[in-house]
Amino acid sequence: MQQRRASGLRSVKFLRKMNVKHVCVVVVLLGLAIVVGGNETDPTLPRYGTDLLLQQHWRLVWADEFNYDGLPDSKKWGYDVGGHGWGNKELQYYTERRKENARVENGKLIIEARRDSWEGHEYTSARLVTKNKGDWTYGRFEVKAKLPSGRGTWPAIWMLPTGYEYGGWPASGEIDIMEHVGWDADAVHASVHTSAYNHKINTQKTAKINVPDARSGFNVYTVEWTPDEIRGYVNKQQYFTFKNEHASSREWPFDKPFHLLLNIAVGGTWGGEKGVDENIWPQRMEIDYVRVFRLSSAP
Repeated sequence: MQQRRASGLRSVKFLRKMNVKHVCVVVVLLGLAIVVGGNETDPTLPRYGTDLLLQQHWRLVWADEFNYDGLPDSKKWGYDVGGHGWGNKELQYYTERRKENARVENGKLIIEARRDSWEGHEYTSARLVTKNKGDWTYGRFEVKAKLPSGRGTWPAIWMLPTGYEYGGWPASGEIDIMEHVGWDADAVHASVHTSAYNHKINTQKTAKINVPDARSGFNVYTVEWTPDEIRGYVNKQQYFTFKNEHASSREWPFDKPFHLLLNIAVGGTWGGEKGVDENIWPQRMEIDYVRVFRLSSAP
């Protein structure tokens, strides 16, 4: 305490020797140092975004760091199960609590698509969901992942509405944090789907960015969702923006709780557009962490 007091006195003496103009410059620089410094020292705060002041108000509210082994944490993750094509003519059967398709090992979540026949399907995979375990309206959603490789793979990190208050898909919305199809290697997409904007009528709002090591290294895929817009990032670089037009739920159904999904599809209308290579399996998506932030003013 005495050292801090002495340091403060020295600072006051220093400022007394300066004119007002110099003092203002020092104050501004000190203010910037506090803002930037605070962001660097608190690991729960984002280190990028469109508004530096807004960054200071994100707080970590949910995470899975995968610092355990075995099946995914049942308190955080559930499963979508089945093999009905999932609206996209997908080939896989999504299993439940099957380590061959979803497990945690060496600090990573592994989602693995396999060609191993199950319930009358040639391929198996897993689709993990936080539904009714983690549901949020607005927030910052960050996933560090390495993607699978090969023609026919279709990994996704995305969000769906939990309650479907505005009706079935796409009326209640969809937020795609990351999609990748194996036949278009290293091209990563972020998108939203609504009644007014969706791929069925070729009006979806989407953007694409090239990530050269998407399949060989880990990259951070992020969406920031506020009442006014949805922003997509890869490794701190923003490449997607969808603004709230303040018209109706047809354009913006994004004011209700959504949950996270992690999966690898096989084939399908997009993933299988150029066929499925039968010789590449198994293929895996590895996830280092999943983190969810909320604005400190949010409920």
